[in-house]
Amino acid sequence: MEGLRWRSILAVLGVAAAIIMVVPNVVHFGEKTWWPTKSKLNYGLDIQGGLHLVMGVDVDGVMKESTSRLITSMKAEMQKEQVPFADIKSENPSAGEVVITVANAADKAKVEKYISDKHGTVLQVVSSTDTTVTARYFDAYLLDYKNRVIQQAIETIRNRIDEFGVAEPSISQQGANRILIQLPGMADAERAKQLINTTAKLDFMIVSHEKSQQELSAMIADAEKAGNYSLATMKYNDYVTKLNEDLKSKLPEKSVIYFEKAENATSIDVGAIPYLLKTDTDLGGGSLDDAFVGYDQYGSPQVSLVFNSAGSAKFADLTGNNVGKQMAIVLDKIVKSAPSIRDRIAGGSAVITLGGGRDRNKMMDEAKMISTSLRAGALPASLEQLEERRIGPSLGADAIDKAKLGSYVGALIIVIFMVIYYRMMGVVASISLGLNILCLFALLTSFGATLTLPGIAGIALTVGFAVDANVLINERIKEELRLGHGINVAVKEGYHRAMSAIIDANITTAATAVVLLYFGTGPVRGFAVSLLIGIVTSMFANVFVSKVIVDTMVQKFKFKKISV
Repeated sequence: MEGLRWRSILAVLGVAAAIIMVVPNVVHFGEKTWWPTKSKLNYGLDIQGGLHLVMGVDVDGVMKESTSRLITSMKAEMQKEQVPFADIKSENPSAGEVVITVANAADKAKVEKYISDKHGTVLQVVSSTDTTVTARYFDAYLLDYKNRVIQQAIETIRNRIDEFGVAEPSISQQGANRILIQLPGMADAERAKQLINTTAKLDFMIVSHEKSQQELSAMIADAEKAGNYSLATMKYNDYVTKLNEDLKSKLPEKSVIYFEKAENATSIDVGAIPYLLKTDTDLGGGSLDDAFVGYDQYGSPQVSLVFNSAGSAKFADLTGNNVGKQMAIVLDKIVKSAPSIRDRIAGGSAVITLGGGRDRNKMMDEAKMISTSLRAGALPASLEQLEERRIGPSLGADAIDKAKLGSYVGALIIVIFMVIYYRMMGVVASISLGLNILCLFALLTSFGATLTLPGIAGIALTVGFAVDANVLINERIKEELRLGHGINVAVKEGYHRAMSAIIDANITTAATAVVLLYFGTGPVRGFAVSLLIGIVTSMFANVFVSKVIVDTMVQKFKFKKISV
């Protein structure tokens, strides 16, 4: 009896805790209500609606940038190591290919030895002639690097979405260069899209004066006329990319043209100021430690930047080596400001000014957007929106209604069958089944899990194997009664003998659910989570609690017979 007492207390506490966790889903509590928890069950995109986006990732662009940095690094290293070479360039930068030009066979051998010693784990020599050595990234390294770009982009997007407090966003890789983003219940879809689409790629670049403003304007006008395009008819990124490709032969080496929005212009296509910028500074958003909204001396919003230790050293060297020149602060290929460097800046901080002549609230929104994007992390590659679907809550409401109807009908059929076939033990099984569902929803709520249609399917499956456990127990009790044992022995042996089969079934189901959870994404994971939680609640409600109920009937209330 003492053991029954403690088991009864545990069962009551467990059921009470489940009720406390579930109640906020059906009763609205204010912030100051004494109720211990206000957490509610999250609904997935397929139930409550939301935003569905597919983004293309410019992995090739990242590879080209990586190859460019590699060439710059190799030139510096080879000069330091006194490895003779004439030039290093790349004819296929997206594959990480570099071509090193040498004077003779002796120099070629030294270059090959340098590649083997310094870059042997990354580069392989794929071909050579009397005057050239061609090296390329290993295929395995290339594949891993591209995968890391995608994963970093996913993590960065996740960090940004967290700023909105979206419960359980689904962000996963699709194919080699796509990212699927699902934001259930997203109210401010436009702002979410804006934040996701903001590449927030920050660069600090030195302004080159090898071409005057008049020369740049004339070159740009000629290129636009020849190609029959303009900034007004194209997306900014596409326009800048095409323009620089068309002017590649006319621009100085390692330079690019980006634009600044004129101070009083409403958008950059109305008033754009061209800048010729050097691309070899190698200082960007990856060196940032923090970004936040600040104010200038006139109280206008600006974005304050704080560099990490490595970034501070780079920034100090960059400003120290270019005193008297302009340094452009470039965000997503748009020049935000281009202050003159008066002295070496060693404090490890900088600011992005947003210009004047605009509505203060719009300036504040822009400053918040930029600081949020930079603080969450710069995307390693630019994104292109390939698909957008807004799923209305009406679809989710219809799905919920049908799921409810199916659940009610299924549960009613199960209860009727159990009560008719197992009589009193069928009633106990039905009560346990109800407590099982209650506990399942309680744990889903407390874990902050998201309920999706596949999750509902997992719950339906949980009901199935929960009933199966009670069927095994009841059939075992029947066997014991047929052997002539009393009700006490029949109940004890029935639960004991059925337990091995119940545990085996739950272990195999749990193993399958764990595999689905580990390897699956999105809806598959939702199904696996519901299944795993269902196993736990089934063992508690349909085995532990049901035995407490039966033992209480037999031992405390002295039932001489229980129909089964």
